[in-house]
Amino acid sequence: MKLSIFGLGYVGCVSAACFAKDGHEVIGADVNAVKVEIINAGQSPIVEAGVGELVKEMVAAGRLRATTDAREAVNSSDLSLVCVGTPSHANGALDLTYVKRVCQEIGAALEQKKARHTVVMRSTMLPGTMAEVVVPTLEVYSGKRAGRDFGVCVNPEFLREGTSLKDFYAPPFTLIGADDEETTALLRRLYAHVAAPFHVVSVQTSEMVKYACNCFHAIKVVFANEIGNICKALAIDSHEVMRVFCEDTKLNLSSYYLKPGFAFGGSCLPKDLRALSYKAKELDVDAPLLASVLPSNRRQIERAVEMVLATGKRRVGVLGFSFKAGTDDLRESPMVALIETLIGKGLQLAIYDRDVSLARLFGANKEYIEREIPHISQLMRASVAEVIAAADVLLIGNKAEEFRAVEQLKRADQTIIDLVRLFAGRTSDEAYQGICW
Repeated sequence: MKLSIFGLGYVGCVSAACFAKDGHEVIGADVNAVKVEIINAGQSPIVEAGVGELVKEMVAAGRLRATTDAREAVNSSDLSLVCVGTPSHANGALDLTYVKRVCQEIGAALEQKKARHTVVMRSTMLPGTMAEVVVPTLEVYSGKRAGRDFGVCVNPEFLREGTSLKDFYAPPFTLIGADDEETTALLRRLYAHVAAPFHVVSVQTSEMVKYACNCFHAIKVVFANEIGNICKALAIDSHEVMRVFCEDTKLNLSSYYLKPGFAFGGSCLPKDLRALSYKAKELDVDAPLLASVLPSNRRQIERAVEMVLATGKRRVGVLGFSFKAGTDDLRESPMVALIETLIGKGLQLAIYDRDVSLARLFGANKEYIEREIPHISQLMRASVAEVIAAADVLLIGNKAEEFRAVEQLKRADQTIIDLVRLFAGRTSDEAYQGICW
């Protein structure tokens, strides 16, 4: 396959060398004539172990060259990978100057090209950039239609400086955001030599995944540093703490908690966050990430309240209000906070939770409900059917299996607000609202 790679910075240079190594004929394109001259001389414009040697080898083999002529690059290839930078403006917004310019150049080249061409965006771009900037620019300058006359897709890179060659051939996955089978098939061929799961998703999903990854990595660094700062103030070895922490691959380093949904609750997480945040203050250690977690969690409860109020309906049925299905624990349940807020707004509520039966409650849970929320007991119903009959909005608060019957039992005029994604794969529409999907 013949490739053109636009932007010979870090990602572009490494990608060009690696794809050439895989047997593709690669032409790099860049407005910087110095970078082009360096590559054509068999040298690398970036400094990293192994990259210079690979560039030299591929140029000598005739599989890699570079040019400043965008039209030549497009005409000499079947597929163009765009690896230009997307730096920040002072206010944090993306500077898409380079993306727009390269799309103009590629579009102008496509105007005269008869063979089908595919444009692959490797640059990191916010969701919506393909639809709002890349595709319109390519179409205007080419006079052609994306998906019909040329292919487009998003293919985020996951290369770390210092280990890029290893990362190229052993990524966590290869991610393709494409809307047509022809483009997807072409990218499968391109990555045939990369041993990694191959995921095909929507264009906007692929744009968002890269940001989710990088933001999470940033959060992990800050979290470890805040724990480390507290540990140092307590004369505890922070590396030993985090070593043991990372041994837990069931919860700590796993996908278990990484599912968008409602707020967390229970007798442990809120209490322990407050305790450690308070201890940090006592030690005069600033821990803004830890301090922000409970307010952010509370905001998810407020979001659910806003969703209910936005329906304009006054009768609300709540299905499940312990903090987790299969338990009767109501302590710090976000559903209890949500219910109390809705009551305070003057809404009429009917509540059902098989695991929270007043006749069976005892100990701390009984004491909690009698002391903190005695008024809620008067709103409880004996079955899902009773709640449905008494409501216009149905709030699903946990994943009890019996709540799946709601879709069949509900009336056509009722709205479901799902806080836990009980119905996997479903997204918001007129009759169904997911809290964050």
